[in-house]
Amino acid sequence: MRLHNLSPRPGAKKRRKRLGSGESSGTGKTSGKGHKGQKARSGGSIRLGFEGGQMPLIRRLPKRGFNNAAFKLRIAVVNLDDLNDFEDGATVDEAALRQQGLVRGTVDGVKILARGELKKKVTISGAKFSEAAKRKIEAAGGKIS
Repeated sequence: MRLHNLSPRPGAKKRRKRLGSGESSGTGKTSGKGHKGQKARSGGSIRLGFEGGQMPLIRRLPKRGFNNAAFKLRIAVVNLDDLNDFEDGATVDEAALRQQGLVRGTVDGVKILARGELKKKVTISGAKFSEAAKRKIEAAGGKIS
């Protein structure tokens, strides 16, 4: 197999429809747009959900319920095995986690979960912990402040 032998699979390259090239082409004269009307004009398109002046469905349906998404807390999750990237005796806070690339974007807090084993003695501050994570950190000789 050489580069000059390569060719696309049959049917992979389809010619684009050439509009307005004579009546016998099948796409001449009105170029597949029918006769007159808004959709036949250049730039003539109807916005999503527009129903020709009729009250749109989205406005006809009753609105119910409450959405609390604006007040949702975004908590970054860090597992114990991720903390092995730090040196022994290091102080781990949100800034250190960001520098290491473990926390990204806007978050309202950090939570340490207990997945994996912690092999370093680290001091962790300014975070929430699961109960199992607290036990594992203290068992590894680390501190929570």
